[in-house]
Amino acid sequence: MAVNETIEHRDETPQPRRRRWRWRLWALLALALLLAFGVWQERARRPSEAVAIIPPAAVPLPAKTAAPENLPAWIRYAVPAPPDDGRPRVVVIIDGLGIDSTKTARAIALPPAVTLSFVVYAADLAGQAAAAHRAGHELLLRVPMEPVSVNAAMGAYGLGRYMPRDELLRRLRWDLARFDGYVGIDNHMGTAFAADAPAMRVVMGELKQRGLLYLDARAAPTEPVAVAAQDLGVPYASRDIFLDGEEAAISVDARLAQLVAIARKRGSAIAVGHPHATTLAALARWLPTLRRQGIVLVPLTAVIRPRAAG
Repeated sequence: MAVNETIEHRDETPQPRRRRWRWRLWALLALALLLAFGVWQERARRPSEAVAIIPPAAVPLPAKTAAPENLPAWIRYAVPAPPDDGRPRVVVIIDGLGIDSTKTARAIALPPAVTLSFVVYAADLAGQAAAAHRAGHELLLRVPMEPVSVNAAMGAYGLGRYMPRDELLRRLRWDLARFDGYVGIDNHMGTAFAADAPAMRVVMGELKQRGLLYLDARAAPTEPVAVAAQDLGVPYASRDIFLDGEEAAISVDARLAQLVAIARKRGSAIAVGHPHATTLAALARWLPTLRRQGIVLVPLTAVIRPRAAG
């Protein structure tokens, strides 16, 4: 009995130890599996992160060399245009960008020869403008100016015709400092302001110092704007067609046809529109037809140059 009891005792005593080792093995196996899963996840995540920082394939752009720093900004930041071969040229400017990031992204996706204008009050303005610049677009800054209607707000940094010169310059300089790399400004509203010759001369004087151009995007360009630009040597042009006073697609199509007719008659024509869905859809239909029509789409500076020279 003593022998049997001893054998039974030896068989029973290792049981708890076996169990402990067994749990330790399971724990080690579970830990190894967790580590392996973590490594797999890290490897799976890295390629997607790498893809995210690679810029998407862009439409080929004309070769662009760095412009000398002593050139005025409207030439230094100009987007290269095809050589003038005598075909009529059209400029399409999408205005009012930056407020709605989705609409802005759709405008940036348009062909690089489309000129884009950003509102000074937009959030993340520098980032959105940089994305447009990387996509190859020529850029404008849309500056708010005093309208005729007292109900239309021009914001804290809008330009008013009766402001003291120092205040007018303070606001204008705040606007102009919103981002870099643009060729000039166009106006948001501004019918009342543009009729004031002294106020326009203050604006044109600042633009001349900075080497910027001025696009008059109002419905009815007025003489004080053109005169101030000419007197102070600021490159200037006014738009010929407003694409989307009404958002009906048929209206945009009709106005694009008018744009082509004006370009055929004068050699060039400028249209201003906004990133409305109907406008962008009409442009998507129209832009591929230009080559067949014998029309060339160019950035704004391509037509400002001969107009400025003239």
